[in-house]
Amino acid sequence: MTGTRLDPARRARDLERLGRPVDVLVVGGGVTGAGVALDAAARGLSVLLCERADLAAGTSRWSSKLVHGGLRYLAHGEVGLARESARERAVLMGVTAPHLVRPLPFCVPAVAGADVAAVAGLGGVLGDAVRGSVRGGRGSLPRARRVAAGEVAAWLPAVRGGRGGIAFWDGQLTDDARLVVALARTAAGYGASVLTGARVLGVDGRTALVEVEGRRVAVEAGVVVNAAGVWSAGLDDGIRLSPSRGSHLVVRAQRLGSPTAALTVPLPGSRSRYVFALPQDTGLVLLGITDEPVAGPVPDDDPQPSAAEVEQLLGTVNRVLADPLTAADVVGAHAGLRPLVLPASAGAGPGDATADLSRRHLLHRSGAVLTVVGGKLTTYRAMAEETVDAALDVLGRGARRSLTARLPLVGAAPRRVLAAVDAPARLVARYGTEAAQVHALGSEPLAEGRPETVGELRFAVRAEGARTVADLLDRRTRVGLVPADRAAAVARAEEVLAAELSR
Repeated sequence: MTGTRLDPARRARDLERLGRPVDVLVVGGGVTGAGVALDAAARGLSVLLCERADLAAGTSRWSSKLVHGGLRYLAHGEVGLARESARERAVLMGVTAPHLVRPLPFCVPAVAGADVAAVAGLGGVLGDAVRGSVRGGRGSLPRARRVAAGEVAAWLPAVRGGRGGIAFWDGQLTDDARLVVALARTAAGYGASVLTGARVLGVDGRTALVEVEGRRVAVEAGVVVNAAGVWSAGLDDGIRLSPSRGSHLVVRAQRLGSPTAALTVPLPGSRSRYVFALPQDTGLVLLGITDEPVAGPVPDDDPQPSAAEVEQLLGTVNRVLADPLTAADVVGAHAGLRPLVLPASAGAGPGDATADLSRRHLLHRSGAVLTVVGGKLTTYRAMAEETVDAALDVLGRGARRSLTARLPLVGAAPRRVLAAVDAPARLVARYGTEAAQVHALGSEPLAEGRPETVGELRFAVRAEGARTVADLLDRRTRVGLVPADRAAAVARAEEVLAAELSR
């Protein structure tokens, strides 16, 4: 690979080359677009990725930060999709990004109901069977099992006690936005140009009009990959989407006794949908996730949870808590829009139920434009591989075999190597083998009570393409998940950004 640093000098070179013909133009810098850029570049194709805002600026940073094996898909009879999810989870945990993914126990306490625990136990057994059927899956996670009351209390101190529960294991991402950044940097290492703040205004045949830094440039591409998520219809009016909003609330971990497992509570009236309280290593817990249909035009601004969603999330998890949460405990809230694909035969449209729509992705070709939309964060690599295979058909050339199932991302290494990195464990879980470099750039906290450091901001500008305070606080780090903490860190971020850009 060539250099993986997305620094100001690299951006200047990519801007200078803008306008040269490329094999693949990728529109969208979320997990799907970054995955496509990496797969294509690793096969030797010339690649330009254009993102109108910043890497992971859209849906990809608002996920539940899970790399999951698809238990919910089994409930809907989608065994193939569950196996794909389990396979891709094994790739991420074992090869692609072991530093970013860790095993996390999910506990369904018996106080949620005996029938609920029985269903969860059966789901865990089926999930284990699916995991054992895919390459790399066997032994990658502990098996589902019953847990005693003492273990539930140790994992989940806030749950009203006296009874046991069911535990199953899944994968948890340290941070979804960091996965996207690692993908983009790895793609850059294979020669891809990565331009943020670059809006694709339209595509005419094989020519795309790109607007960046006040100028408009025509780019000739052998194939254009539209990976703009819920905004994909702007470049391809042949697809039908039914977006759904997934919302999370943010609470301080201390309020729930600093849990070490994911509290799992079924949504009343459903046997396949759950509310999770997901512990983060930043002293926070994410409470989610909802699945609400979104009608009307897709907004450019970040969506927000509705009052009904806040009530639903708090009400569901409070069913099992000894000391119920209130609105005053919520220190942040955010939402993302899932680009769910509406089947061609469906008569429903936006605004109808989305919870039971398939999470399968769609690959649609219109001339030289390939639109890839839908799917899940967990399966981004498989989606990217299929998309690049289709791009080769359009181009009529290129390496037919994808390398990404065996390709570690920047910072990745076997767990024994990661364990030997001389840096705080929290940094290793974000930067892998680069953690010592980040730590050497400064360990001063950005805000009182937060673990993020000045060194992380400096590294974000020097290596990760950060250009604004929002890039630093809302995506390269996640201080912005709590507005009060973000406000306390803004001045320091502004200072670091100005100093780094003047170097």
